[in-house]
Amino acid sequence: MSLIIFSPKHPLWLAGFRPFFILALLMGLFIPVLWVFIFSGKLSLHEGLNPLQWHSHEMLFGFAGAVLFGFLLTASKNWVKVRGIHGFSLMFLTGLWILERFSFIPLMHSHFIIKHIGLSLFPLCCGIYIAITLIKYHKNDSFKDNYFFLILLSLLLLAKNFLISNDYYQHGIALSLGLFRLAFAVMFERTITQFMKGTEGKLLFRNRFLDSGIKILVLLSAFQSFLPLPLSIIVLSLAAVFLSVRWILWRPDIGLRKFGNATMYIGYFGLILHFIFETIRLAGIWNQGTISIHIFTFLCMGLVIPSMIVRISQGHTGRNPEFYITDKIAIFLIFISAFFRLLLPLIFSSYYLLLIQIAGVLWSVGFLILSLRLCPLLFQERIDGKIH
Repeated sequence: MSLIIFSPKHPLWLAGFRPFFILALLMGLFIPVLWVFIFSGKLSLHEGLNPLQWHSHEMLFGFAGAVLFGFLLTASKNWVKVRGIHGFSLMFLTGLWILERFSFIPLMHSHFIIKHIGLSLFPLCCGIYIAITLIKYHKNDSFKDNYFFLILLSLLLLAKNFLISNDYYQHGIALSLGLFRLAFAVMFERTITQFMKGTEGKLLFRNRFLDSGIKILVLLSAFQSFLPLPLSIIVLSLAAVFLSVRWILWRPDIGLRKFGNATMYIGYFGLILHFIFETIRLAGIWNQGTISIHIFTFLCMGLVIPSMIVRISQGHTGRNPEFYITDKIAIFLIFISAFFRLLLPLIFSSYYLLLIQIAGVLWSVGFLILSLRLCPLLFQERIDGKIH
């Protein structure tokens, strides 16, 4: 079986989401556990390496990055009507992602040029492939705003290099989070409207100026650490207002009825909360540490990414994209972990370390459950007889 897996014709290499969703599930399982041991002082990284830098990089560019690139490498098939990456090319990109995970610490202590080149190879190669696909076949593109992804991919490489730089880390984390916020904002606009039409027969309110305004504001907010502070506050607060108006107009009273739609609506609301708390932090009203960051990672990424993996892993393998009871339990555990990470430490500050540990364990157990159910599907052929 191991030899068959390394054949470019194996089902694992038929579409970009297959290997990268498996890797994302494994990252969701193991990274929080590792971080709990590191945060509690029971495990140490290489001397001289900032643990927060490693944690930020691996959660954003390891975990979320695997989902983002896995999705974009697959989506070209639907957006511009061409075959997505597969075979040896997909194996090569997967190898680059894996190599980055194992070489991160050694490269962080290598020569400046080697470090930045070595840690840029994966997003650079993926970004070039996706950009060429979208540009070459733009006449077939069913989404005329895919240029936001082209902007995102070009800036993501810059954000990553800032993040791995000791001098520009704060710019790196702000820009990286901002670009992932943009990815979620664009996809909420596409997926929630599609899901509500398909499951509820409901055509949600759309307004070209509101939709464009949200994407432009979210994009501008990615540069919050570079903009004058008053301007950053204005941009983030306007983004929160625009997003809130559309969330209300999109009938959450209906959207929250079904589990799959509810994960998207709550994730969208998590994005709004993130903008609100980030605005409060920048305004100096409340210095809440990293709460605003973790509102985004727990309530937005933590709910939407598992839901997205469940849907795509089934839908793109010929199955009905439904949520099994185990999926609901897993996502619920991840949702509950947010309370242990965000709310309870404010109330029981003396138990801060314990609460962080519980949050990490709940998140990991959730991804363990999802991994056990979904990974086997991603290794198998489509059940509807289609090739990819």
